[in-house]
Amino acid sequence: MGGNMGKMMKQVQKMQAQMAKMQEELSQRTVESTAGGGAVKVVANGKQEIVSIEIQPEAVDPEDVEMLQELVLTAVNDALNQVQEMMSREMGKLTGGMNIPGLF
Repeated sequence: MGGNMGKMMKQVQKMQAQMAKMQEELSQRTVESTAGGGAVKVVANGKQEIVSIEIQPEAVDPEDVEMLQELVLTAVNDALNQVQEMMSREMGKLTGGMNIPGLF
């Protein structure tokens, strides 16, 4: 039994090292989302951080600030959802589809 446990621990350590490497690689990747036909563009990285927000001048209407706020919110949420999906896909490749609680 002791040998089996040691083998399992080595597998867990190997998976942890692979996960750390994958997270580092994902942190370097970015996703892009737009809203309002490109009026607002948001770029997020694999750390779920917003890297940049671009707003086209025609999207800025002092009479309709709510519309701009809505476009930014939509683009940001979509970008963060894309990051989550990217992380889930990559995690699925690493774990072979096993659902391991607490990873993400």
